[in-house]
Amino acid sequence: MELRQIDATDRSLSLGEARRGYRGRVVCILPIAGNGRLAPSEMERRLIEMGFIEGVEVSVIHEGPFGRDPIAVRVGEATVAMRRRDAMAILTE
Repeated sequence: MELRQIDATDRSLSLGEARRGYRGRVVCILPIAGNGRLAPSEMERRLIEMGFIEGVEVSVIHEGPFGRDPIAVRVGEATVAMRRRDAMAILTE
């Protein structure tokens, strides 16, 4: 099981790196300590509450005008605005 997860993260793209028009599916949530303003466990909980669960379809539908931040992401049937640094914790393929 652990080998499968390592292989999935090798092929995946962080949602924070994706450009407008990108479409994919969530592989996993992998928050890293010091990457955001929240503790990794809190960041993971919040992303799951927003609908970022394994297998859900996501697409980047808008980027902010300065530094491409924040982004608007379609998660299933909902639209969520988020900072790119927070989106870095969402791995997609």
